[in-house]
Amino acid sequence: MTTPERHSRTAHLESLFGDPFDEANPVGFRRVLEADERGELLADGERLLDDWGCNEEFVPRSLGGRWKDTDELVRRLRPVFRRDASLGLGYGVTSLMAAVNVWAAGDPAQRRRLSEELRSGGKVAVAFHELSHGNDFLRNETRAHPVGDRMLLNGSKEVINNVQRAQSMVLFARTATGNGARDHSVFWLRKDELDSGSLRYLPRFATAGIRGCRLGGVSFTDCALPDGSLVGTAGGGAETALRAFQLTRTVLPGMALGLPDTALHVVSRFATRRRLYGAAVSDIPHARDTLATAFADLLVMDCLATTAARMLHLAPRHVGATAAAVKYLVPLMLEQSLYQLSLVLGARFYLREGPYAVFGKIYRDAPVLSLGHAGGTACLLTIIPQLPLLARRAWHAEQPPTALFDTDAPLPELDFQQLAVVGGSADPLAASLLAEAAQPSGRQDIDALVSSLAAELRTLQQQCSALPPTERGPSAGPDTFALAERYTVLLAAAACLGVWRRHRARPDSGLLGEPQWIHAALTRLAMRLGLNDGRLPQDASETLFAELTRRVDSGLSCCLDASPILR
Repeated sequence: MTTPERHSRTAHLESLFGDPFDEANPVGFRRVLEADERGELLADGERLLDDWGCNEEFVPRSLGGRWKDTDELVRRLRPVFRRDASLGLGYGVTSLMAAVNVWAAGDPAQRRRLSEELRSGGKVAVAFHELSHGNDFLRNETRAHPVGDRMLLNGSKEVINNVQRAQSMVLFARTATGNGARDHSVFWLRKDELDSGSLRYLPRFATAGIRGCRLGGVSFTDCALPDGSLVGTAGGGAETALRAFQLTRTVLPGMALGLPDTALHVVSRFATRRRLYGAAVSDIPHARDTLATAFADLLVMDCLATTAARMLHLAPRHVGATAAAVKYLVPLMLEQSLYQLSLVLGARFYLREGPYAVFGKIYRDAPVLSLGHAGGTACLLTIIPQLPLLARRAWHAEQPPTALFDTDAPLPELDFQQLAVVGGSADPLAASLLAEAAQPSGRQDIDALVSSLAAELRTLQQQCSALPPTERGPSAGPDTFALAERYTVLLAAAACLGVWRRHRARPDSGLLGEPQWIHAALTRLAMRLGLNDGRLPQDASETLFAELTRRVDSGLSCCLDASPILR
């Protein structure tokens, strides 16, 4: 699919959604808020996504769907999250989270059958979570055990989106008695093949955010599993889940960047229209700087998420730590950015009606959405065991594939089978940071920041190489977790530098080719490492604020692509 064709499909979705600030729009913010107050998904929004063929996006091209380039999948679904996170998650992204397990480990018949189910409009639940064990899947208690020539399922799954209205579910269950990596399996269960008396739905869970999503539970009692329901091999559940997580940890945070994008539009509109102390709020230096900083942070998040999505295609065996870094750092930055923007709104941040009320919904939705199937601690625990091997083998000054940062460059087809639980032998994104430090840009202020960040990676290399075995798992201490946190920040810096290098060579790149935004981005990331206070240089702040104002006035996204979003 060519670039214009990809963009036209996204533009078509934006045109279907229409102006979110139009109170007569059946899928505008007013209706979104009304549905949220009722604890319902926006029905008109679901019909719109049905007509657009949203489920086609979750199915690989090789199986008849539209999923080819993962970074394009992220951009194409971002308009849904700009409008309503509940709609984005509740309509179908949960189906994607379930389906990737089958794409990664299912047999041809399972992949074909699930493709048909999704393309016909079906929904799939992902039944992994048990409240008593949280993200510690290896301690899950739901068990599938042999009785005669059958496997019987017993136990409960909780806080599962769409569990009652989905046609099928992908379920993680214990198939042995230990707590090891080979004691669980993944099953794909079609409800019409199960004895209805063997499963019982649990009451819906009320949540502070994404209140339209139908989070429920299901309990199984001697539920006979149909032949052909095992996904992959018996005992291979943990490996299947960890491979699938590399996809979902990348795409869900990338899609969720629609939330801060909308928040920037809403708060910027408020700041230019609201007058305080005889001037517009946007004329107050602190408010301008807060908006510019939030814009810089959004660009940082998008650089990391987009680069990781492309890395799935270009280095699938080595993307595990990067995917976990995205899932850790992007939600953290997103929530912190929303908090700063809430200070600009002031008392209007608390209102649940009026032209700016959607910001409060975004603020409530973001923390719930960011947890997903794995919180920040679980993501850091994915990174920690890989750090010593990465430090010894992978952090050397090397340029990554040029296509990693060029969203116009074609990508090879995503090979789900190449996704590995542990990479370790290569880390092209981190290595590119050292390569950047060896090629000065000619801007002394920027080069100084790059040198400082590269020095941080070299220090991290020394510290991680010396980690004892006792510090490479769940019993690791706070200092080791801090090393993993620093690693995620350095990956984000490398992604930003790669995007800047790609754009500064092109005369038509606009803001992304200019030094001010990369100076701002690196300043913000250096702050997370304790290297500065995070305040933007004045020229960077003014440049970013001017570009933000231009985009809001022109109805353009505040993400990297600056695509039209208001028509």
